[in-house]
Amino acid sequence: MAAEPFAEGEIVLLLDRAGNRRLVTLRVGARAHGHKGFLEHDQIIGEEEGVTLHATGGKVYVVFRPRLSDYVLEMPRKTAIIYPKDVGIILVWADIYPGATVVESGLGSGSLTLALLRAVGPTGRVIVYEQRADMIGPALSNVRRFSEPGTVPDETVDPPNLTVRLRDIYEGIDETSVDRMVLDLSEPWRVLPHALDALRPGAMLACYSPSIIQVQRTVEALEVTRGFGQIESLEVLYRPWQVKGQAVRPVQQMVSHTAFLTFARRLAVRGRRPWDIELDEPDLTETDVTTPLDNDEPELDDAT
Repeated sequence: MAAEPFAEGEIVLLLDRAGNRRLVTLRVGARAHGHKGFLEHDQIIGEEEGVTLHATGGKVYVVFRPRLSDYVLEMPRKTAIIYPKDVGIILVWADIYPGATVVESGLGSGSLTLALLRAVGPTGRVIVYEQRADMIGPALSNVRRFSEPGTVPDETVDPPNLTVRLRDIYEGIDETSVDRMVLDLSEPWRVLPHALDALRPGAMLACYSPSIIQVQRTVEALEVTRGFGQIESLEVLYRPWQVKGQAVRPVQQMVSHTAFLTFARRLAVRGRRPWDIELDEPDLTETDVTTPLDNDEPELDDAT
């Protein structure tokens, strides 16, 4: 895709020397004001991405189109977001793929929804269950304002592959044959009976839980259903490094714990799993390997 010049209506990212980020929607005749003067939007419109510009007070900015991670960290929000470090793992560990049907619980401010929409692509579908009506409008505004690089967002239209249901997911899920499900709520174990009916065999379930007690209860509930396998819980830590001359070391502040992630895979049938069935053959993991096996040959004497 060829890089196009910045156009009116686009959202751009202003970066200063210290790495501070700021999102600006370009408007003819508008100004981006800072602590040291302002930058004319007309200076940006028509320029190439990566241009360096000077504000009236002398401050220097580099202008880019925002990455998804830049956008979600700077967009307006009423709630805590799922941070990019966790979103990336969710997309890979839950194997969100183009064309997939994904059910998400909790729209929040829209950060995970944006990543899911991009991952499933135009042939996929994201269905979000949100029980708070007051959260839907601001979140959809964030979703509409982000567009692919080089395009001007249409803030009046929702993405065609997004469906938002004003409903409590604890009460049930309408969809069936769902490929992936992501739960960002306080009691994910309460959704498991509905998830078993909604997910197709082989589908992936991902749970985002701030507390390890939530993780423990979720994993125990997953085991009890005997309808899920490949259960895994993990935590993602993000530690950037400072590389300036001889000062090469981790930064003094890092984003450590945000939440735990639990993943599981829907089995073909519910009930006793293959590894729950006692087999006639001995379990090799329980065999005492120090006991010599019976054979017809006598043991050799050390002196022989």
